[in-house]
Amino acid sequence: MPRDLELGDRAKALEQLGVNRLAHSSIVGVVKDVLPDSQVSLLVGSRQWPLLAARMDQIRDQVGPALLGAHLARLQADTSRKDGPTSTTAGRLVDATLRSLTAPPSAPAAPASRVRVSPAAARSRSTTTPAAAAPGQQAPTEAAVPAHRQQAAPARGAGRTR
Repeated sequence: MPRDLELGDRAKALEQLGVNRLAHSSIVGVVKDVLPDSQVSLLVGSRQWPLLAARMDQIRDQVGPALLGAHLARLQADTSRKDGPTSTTAGRLVDATLRSLTAPPSAPAAPASRVRVSPAAARSRSTTTPAAAAPGQQAPTEAAVPAHRQQAAPARGAGRTR
């Protein structure tokens, strides 16, 4: 990924990402075969399009245009791009396209209601401790406190009197 990538200048971004004009028109043709014209224009007109086009070009070069079509065909089954306000349709379409490109073509389309959770974030908000999950040990009676909230030393000036 180039450090000076400017997604505002579509032609320059496509060039920096290595997508030539012929490859770009071929990719747009594959997208037109899968999506309705109104959604094709939303997707191709989105700011993230050069990144998606570069990923599609990479897939097309590595395994062929047929497999790229198989990846994109999952967009028809993915309803997440259709649900919600029209003001966010382009963003949902970009997200659905990215999901279809990053998962193997044999995998089913991701359900619209699936929420991705970061394991690190889940651990940081957990109210259980590793000791509570260990078999044969008594569970703690108090709720676990995240490490960044535990008091390491008495507060400055605590306990001092004049």
